[in-house]
Amino acid sequence: MTLKSTLSAPVLRTQPITNGMSVDVEDYFQVSAFEKQVEHAAWDRYECRVERNVERILALFDQADVKATFFTLGWIAKRYPGMVARIVGAGHELASHGWEHIRVTSQQPGVFRDDIRRTKELLEDLGGAPVRGYRAASYSIGRDNLWALDELRDAGYRYSSSIFPINHDLYGMPEAPRFPFHPLPGDDFIEIPVTTVNALGKQWPAGGGGWFRFFPYALSRWAIRRVNRQEGMPGVFYFHPWEIDPRQPRIAGISRKAKFRHYLHLDQMESRLKRLLGDLHWDRMDRIFLPRDEASTTLFESGRTA
Repeated sequence: MTLKSTLSAPVLRTQPITNGMSVDVEDYFQVSAFEKQVEHAAWDRYECRVERNVERILALFDQADVKATFFTLGWIAKRYPGMVARIVGAGHELASHGWEHIRVTSQQPGVFRDDIRRTKELLEDLGGAPVRGYRAASYSIGRDNLWALDELRDAGYRYSSSIFPINHDLYGMPEAPRFPFHPLPGDDFIEIPVTTVNALGKQWPAGGGGWFRFFPYALSRWAIRRVNRQEGMPGVFYFHPWEIDPRQPRIAGISRKAKFRHYLHLDQMESRLKRLLGDLHWDRMDRIFLPRDEASTTLFESGRTA
């Protein structure tokens, strides 16, 4: 698979712009930055805080009348089936984040295939609804493992949000389109990148994560509004349940960079998120990006390059 022959971008046709809100459902000890300090085999020894944090997020969304997509780990869903039921019962989209937050770059095709199928089956059994979306751990699909998109399509997924079109020390595919595109020739499977903005001759992340906590809130809001108003495209925002939990246990032995990225401004995240929910329009990923026969709204058609 080559980038030139397979990637094309959409043209937005609906106004006003509604953006995709998403939550990567994983706990504080499961992030990729801690994988050397916290082995997967030891996860059961750590205090799980994800359920209480998801309950707070559900309350925030309810207060703001916002529906979102919850990319959920199979490991989490198996342990908290009631939480999964509450997500779906509140009208949110349930999607897959893989089973154990293992980067796709470290998986062979057969292992990845089993992972995504196992997770999809469990989530659908618990949620009682089709699981159409997938997001790779740490946005770990890129130029060297685009085969993963074929595996997702073959497993019955309709879209992925796993390619981040930026330069980053851990991930990124800066040459990829900035807006939703069809990566598989002759197929309507969709890749939906997290939002970036072009400014000062550079492509900047503008769709959440640590950048949302690092930059002033007004800058993040400006960036998404710029994408909406000047480029006529919906943004995609993401965050994690542990980001609204400043009292989470600290992980020992991590690098200064990892400590900075993970713990910066956790005490400000919830208040910033409340402002973001009120300042812009948000909805589930499937309603924004999937065709009308699969969700409620069609916002784009293939045609424009990024």
